Amino acid sequence: MIAPRKHIYRLVVAVAFILLMVLGGEKGMAQMPIKYNMTHQLPPDSLDLDYYGKKHFWRASAEVVGFNVGLWAFDRYVQHGDWSYINLNTIKENFKHGFIWDNDQLGTNTFLHPYNGNLYYNAGRANGFNFWQSELFAIGGSAMWELFMECEYPSTNDVIATPIGGAAIGEPLFRASDAVLDDRATGWDRFGREVAGFILSPMRGINRIVTGQAWHHRATSGRIFGKPSFAMQVSMGLKMMEVQGRVRKPFLGASMQIDLEYGDRFEAKSTKPYDYFTVKAELQGMKYQPVLNQLQIKGRLLSRELFDHKNSSGSIGLYQHFDFYDSDTITSMNDKVPYKLGIPASVGAGFLFRDVERHRYVFDAYVHANGILLGGILSDHYWTDERDYNWGQGFSLKAGANITWDHRKASLSIMNEFYQLWTWKGYKKGTVLEDEDFHTLNVMGDKSAAYFNVTEVRFNYQIWKKLYGTLVFKNQVRHTHYRDFPSVRSSTMDLRLMCTYKF
Repeated sequence: MIAPRKHIYRLVVAVAFILLMVLGGEKGMAQMPIKYNMTHQLPPDSLDLDYYGKKHFWRASAEVVGFNVGLWAFDRYVQHGDWSYINLNTIKENFKHGFIWDNDQLGTNTFLHPYNGNLYYNAGRANGFNFWQSELFAIGGSAMWELFMECEYPSTNDVIATPIGGAAIGEPLFRASDAVLDDRATGWDRFGREVAGFILSPMRGINRIVTGQAWHHRATSGRIFGKPSFAMQVSMGLKMMEVQGRVRKPFLGASMQIDLEYGDRFEAKSTKPYDYFTVKAELQGMKYQPVLNQLQIKGRLLSRELFDHKNSSGSIGLYQHFDFYDSDTITSMNDKVPYKLGIPASVGAGFLFRDVERHRYVFDAYVHANGILLGGILSDHYWTDERDYNWGQGFSLKAGANITWDHRKASLSIMNEFYQLWTWKGYKKGTVLEDEDFHTLNVMGDKSAAYFNVTEVRFNYQIWKKLYGTLVFKNQVRHTHYRDFPSVRSSTMDLRLMCTYKF
């Protein structure tokens, strides 16, 4: 139904590269532990808001339906996917049977489906609808696919992950495309911007081609977010990984981390979703391991000031979170996977504190408490079809602090994330999973309670201007308590030595 995992990872790398070139080239400012204030934020032009703010419901709906039909046709006539052989009877059976928990891979369900949801979402966004209104197009597109476009029973997890995760991915990509597009540009400069915008937000790119906006020259830039403030850093270097209790010697590989911070995290009052967001992506070149090791998005939906004193300030807000962690077997002789976690639907409250600069240091901290509507975590026993994880609901707690010394000479960051998931709809005791039909098996996985904890310490030291030496220590711990099996605990450590360039 969707492109293979390796193709999607290539897409992630391409998008990250475009973000680097586009946002890095525009220059900006933001609140990171070590930041560089280069230009001031500029508001959008009122002419651009009027021109691109007009809502086109039928065009947006047609783009959602057209995308679904086109994707189905590709699956049916090119890939010949068995799920794509639909007719009136399969549609009737979908409505009659109802929704079940499916058994696709974790990456498919918690990353690829949200990416599809971002396309539905951006069909609305590109046609003048705001964040909340565009989410309705994502819900409609997902429901249409699940009920009409497959001969498999509709998926409970997909109708949750696709629209909610789609907004978490879609809004940052839409804003990134807005930063690169410029209606004043001409020639090859205009062509390059339109291509980059298309890659970042394909539905917006299609919409611009259909409407002629892709080549229409205007006196203003057409950017509905103006010139936002942001900061970006890219770290590259060596990574050493070790799984305690399973592998005695560490394994070496390459690591690349991209951090993007859009907007001002300390803005006291905000009611527009994703005026502030962060993106963190970790890519790796390590034998037996997936290319995409981690992807996290945190977007602020609204915020309010709590206090603003002479030496400190604090605010509270509502945030949407998207979390994805992936690993694989460490060696060809060991079939044990250290950890997997996918949280496409999570929202909660966040508190931010800042201490103003004094005595040559700056300090800030944050705490987030989130409810998890849908999450998947590695299972040691539920191995069915393509699935090796349990679905669950629960909560997460995230906290961290940053301190910067000597006017950006060095910084220390410490963070901890704790995820708790409960799998409440398990299979009956004595069930032999190998004898079950995975197309109809409607369970969340092993009945269990699991937690995943991530601790990270990062130190940066200035080498030359915006180039820093970086040392990162990270520890991931998973503990699962099963109803029918002994509890399992896994601990994974990695150490990275990298160079970081700050834009």
